[in-house]
Amino acid sequence: MKKTVCIVLFLFETCFISAQIPLYKDPKQPIDIRVSDLLSKMTLDEKVAQTMSIWKKRNEFLYDANGNFDIEKAKKSLPFGIGEINRPSENPNGSLNGSYGRNPKQMAEITNAIQKLFVKNTRLGIPVLFHEEALHGLPAKDATSFPQSIALASTWDDELIKRIFTTVAAEVRSRGAHHVLAPVIDIARDPRWGRFEETYGEDPYLVSRMGVAAVKGFQGENTTNGIDKSHVMATLKHLTGHGQPEAGNNTSPANLGEREIREAFLPPFYAAIKEANAQSVMASYNEIDGVPSHANEFLLKKILKEEWGFKGLVVSDYGAISELQSLHHLTETQAEAGILAFKTGVDIETPDITTYQYLKPAVESGKLSMGVLDETVSRILKAKFLMGLFENPYVDVVNAEVVSNLESSKKLAKEAADKAIVLLQNNDNFLPLDLSKIKTLAVIGPNANRKQLGGYSDSPKYVTTLLEGIKNKFGDKVKVSYAEGCRLIEENEWNRWYKDTITPTEEKDNKARIEEAIKVAENADVIILALGSDEALNREGWAESHLGDRSSIELFGQQNELLNRLSKLGKPIVVTLFNGAPLAIQNVQEKANSILECWYLGQEGGNAVGDVLLGNVNPSGKLPVTFPRTTGQIPAYYNHKSTARRGYHFEENSPLYNFGFGLSYTHFTYSKPILNKNTIKIGESTSVSVTITNSGKTDGDEIVQMYIHDLVSSVTVPVKELKGFKRVSLKAGESKTVTFDITPDKLSLWNLSMKYTTEAGDFEIMAGSSSADNDLQKVILKVEN
Repeated sequence: MKKTVCIVLFLFETCFISAQIPLYKDPKQPIDIRVSDLLSKMTLDEKVAQTMSIWKKRNEFLYDANGNFDIEKAKKSLPFGIGEINRPSENPNGSLNGSYGRNPKQMAEITNAIQKLFVKNTRLGIPVLFHEEALHGLPAKDATSFPQSIALASTWDDELIKRIFTTVAAEVRSRGAHHVLAPVIDIARDPRWGRFEETYGEDPYLVSRMGVAAVKGFQGENTTNGIDKSHVMATLKHLTGHGQPEAGNNTSPANLGEREIREAFLPPFYAAIKEANAQSVMASYNEIDGVPSHANEFLLKKILKEEWGFKGLVVSDYGAISELQSLHHLTETQAEAGILAFKTGVDIETPDITTYQYLKPAVESGKLSMGVLDETVSRILKAKFLMGLFENPYVDVVNAEVVSNLESSKKLAKEAADKAIVLLQNNDNFLPLDLSKIKTLAVIGPNANRKQLGGYSDSPKYVTTLLEGIKNKFGDKVKVSYAEGCRLIEENEWNRWYKDTITPTEEKDNKARIEEAIKVAENADVIILALGSDEALNREGWAESHLGDRSSIELFGQQNELLNRLSKLGKPIVVTLFNGAPLAIQNVQEKANSILECWYLGQEGGNAVGDVLLGNVNPSGKLPVTFPRTTGQIPAYYNHKSTARRGYHFEENSPLYNFGFGLSYTHFTYSKPILNKNTIKIGESTSVSVTITNSGKTDGDEIVQMYIHDLVSSVTVPVKELKGFKRVSLKAGESKTVTFDITPDKLSLWNLSMKYTTEAGDFEIMAGSSSADNDLQKVILKVEN
């Protein structure tokens, strides 16, 4: 009897407790039920608050004059909560520890403190999302800095990309942030554009594979039931056309038709959503056919949500909703701009409370329906449930420091830098250097001893310059001398990328530097010449007061003069390029023995180049973009239409370096590709195989590439399109066979009716080492009705 009474009491107590816990706080309930329950309890003020975020206005709402969290101010300023708080890694009032940002401990502490306010001191306890940039690492103090995106694309290694962003996600999440504004999967077609470095290059297939890998790294492989505590929510940027702006000017119109958008610019977004379940998308600043993306229902509703079935968040780019009124002049007021973007499907306004503060009166007046608001808020709440924030809103401060100081992260940064370097030229196999013939090495150039990480960076624990890396790797085997040679800009602060005003170095001031370089080079056996650009010269131009695009891709300043003077000495020259976009380097090609495209290689950059120069690492990178000969050749992307490259008077029409090109210290030979089936029906698949042999004496990696061309079609198609690639490691003398699947989607086009379909006919299947015709071997596949 006693036992029966105890059981009854236990069941009664359990039911009573369950009745006291709101459904939305019960982790056993399905997420949709929790969202619906929470939404039903929210007031209009609380709903609108979820659509807004805070960044520059944090001193107004969150912080005291010293950048510390002010709980009383926050209680009064944000009584209804907030959707997101942006970039908690930043210190809004200047320098902390010699950095713009907070270290791991400081960031974890402040996110915990802010989160506690919203969880414990708001009526419903809705946690906040913290978002950060994470283009090639968390741009915060002591975070690991990996190579810039364009360099990561040069690895052609999607498995590496996934490992990198798994590491980045762990660092971001350990410090208390949950949502990253990355990856950038724009198709980049104009190297004058300052944001070129943020992309994975010019090809839809390569960018798709990099984007899918990045999202899987950020979010984890299985996100159906949520994103775990070591991962974050990724954001696909920027939907769309952002990478081919008019005249290369950031945010300019993208003069593109629907078919070109669908065949070139949308595939990376589609792949990342369908294959990696990307949870967030950012609309782009630009307009297409007169309609800015933040007001483009065709883009954000018809394609993204109706055709693709996207259920995640759409976030604005910083200030882009305001620009619907201030720049695009679609509305008379900021309030109308906010309503327009909201109705179009932009869920969260970033970076600050601006136009969405007018949503409440819009609902009250009937200009905006409560139903539309509820749909949007439901998506935001769902994201917070998926991140597990209602159960685990805080982070372990000690763990944040541990995660940001892992030896495995440093090794991964070095591996990425090694694989990103592209050997563009190696006359007479001059590299790797033969130290038995070298007593003195002259390291010269504006980028020889300059820390270059690329945009959206902060201050990692260390950054290795080229000069430092050479000294680290060469040791006392040779004497190393140094001269700056010439300077590009006067600014040399670690955060010069963020500075509005950039001061070019005057020619007269570089004369003495050039003369010093000549004297240093005269006493050397080999010259390592570090040229290129600067992260502050080509960057995101986010305002007329903060420009970042260039009208020319020629080497800036007195770099060619320096090269010309050094070449007259008759000494071997190895040029290392540090830049974020293709440069016109015909003069470099003519005068250098060897050329290494290094891009911005992250914290291990100097060490990686040092190892390549010595031959400790065999370069294996391939270009993710075409290098034009001159600025006038822009656009020069390889997957052009057949009528697009007729040529110019007195100019070589071919690019300087082709998409997919990259040399090695060994040599690879290819067999003729063989089709599994030479003829297939529409809707069927086949495969193509090719055997690669390392016919040299050095172990190395080769990136095998497959291209397809539809020979006769109802609409024009590119002359060739990348549809497969694989990185293969081969020992000297070793052979391997690589097989690529040819599925219907790889043979399809957008036809006259704008349907994605395969047409009967002959297709060229090409395999080889780059997109250049003379690097490819071909076989014909017949597709029949």
